[in-house]
Amino acid sequence: MHTQRDPEQAPAAWLKEHQQSGTTQQAALDFFDSLPVVAVDSLLGRWRGGGLPTEHPLDGMLEEYGWYGKEFVTPDSVHPLLFWNARGAIIAVDSRFLPIGAVLKVRKGNRVLRALFSVLRPILRTTQPRARLRMMEHRGKVSATMIYDFLPIHDVFRRVDADTLLGLMDLRGMAAPFFFVLRRDQPADAL
Repeated sequence: MHTQRDPEQAPAAWLKEHQQSGTTQQAALDFFDSLPVVAVDSLLGRWRGGGLPTEHPLDGMLEEYGWYGKEFVTPDSVHPLLFWNARGAIIAVDSRFLPIGAVLKVRKGNRVLRALFSVLRPILRTTQPRARLRMMEHRGKVSATMIYDFLPIHDVFRRVDADTLLGLMDLRGMAAPFFFVLRRDQPADAL
């Protein structure tokens, strides 16, 4: 597992390498801190998500449950959790019904919970926004941040390149942040 970032290595190359090989929490924090901030308006559109493995309890969990990504319609209209449904369509899931505390205690590979989520996904579907975007300070920089309406979570974003973001999920009570990557799927004018 690589832990150091070569200062000459481009951010996109570092991210590609470490999405495959994994990294440490500290190396991910150092990388996050080195990236430029993001303006709220530059996030508008739909983004495809993926993890950045740092040995966090949530590593791979979202993908295992069919996570697609996020959609930023306007600064006040955000779908924070998009998932694939059984028919292969992308749907927004209502985050207020997700037992985030229980999810943190569950280990990856739990087939029973995965099956239960699959059954409940149509019931959890929403067309209503469940988050909003604001410019907020985190780790010494002011950057676009997604604030969940019903969960004590802030997702802070930094720019890797024009179409790639590194997200840091800050959840109240969680010892270490969870890192994820967003890649632009559709700009706002295509939605």
